[in-house]
Amino acid sequence: MSLTNFFHISPHYLLSSPVCIKVMQDIRDSMDKADVKKKPKVEAAMGEYCARSDLGPRERKICYYIDPIKRDVAQPFSTGMPVDRVCKRINQSNNEICGVKFPLKTEKLEPKDLSKLRVKQLKSILADRGVECTGCLEKEEFIKKVQDTEHLAGNDEF
Repeated sequence: MSLTNFFHISPHYLLSSPVCIKVMQDIRDSMDKADVKKKPKVEAAMGEYCARSDLGPRERKICYYIDPIKRDVAQPFSTGMPVDRVCKRINQSNNEICGVKFPLKTEKLEPKDLSKLRVKQLKSILADRGVECTGCLEKEEFIKKVQDTEHLAGNDEF
């Protein structure tokens, strides 16, 4: 898998979190088609989805953000608005939603692909592994640390 597949961003998703889109789509998929138009049913479906014990940490974080604004989320949701547009709309209420992203998959990245990443992304990979790069100043040092801690990657998605 090439690095371009990781970072291809179409204008369609510029302001929407992929995690938010997944959560909204999962909520919509869990509902009967007739209930999608009813705000109380949408709010109840959000509550049921967020109460599930099998959610990942990023999905739980989106639930944490949308819980206080369920009614604001249910309004565009009940009009049949596409999930990416719902996420853009709720991002206006709480812009932290846009910051919730799935982690980078690093198991198949070549060293030349790592050099294309930003330092912020390299730091994020290290943080997901529970490693600090103390004394690292140059990008090459971060790349070396990511490569050296590849054995900790296991499953970069907690």
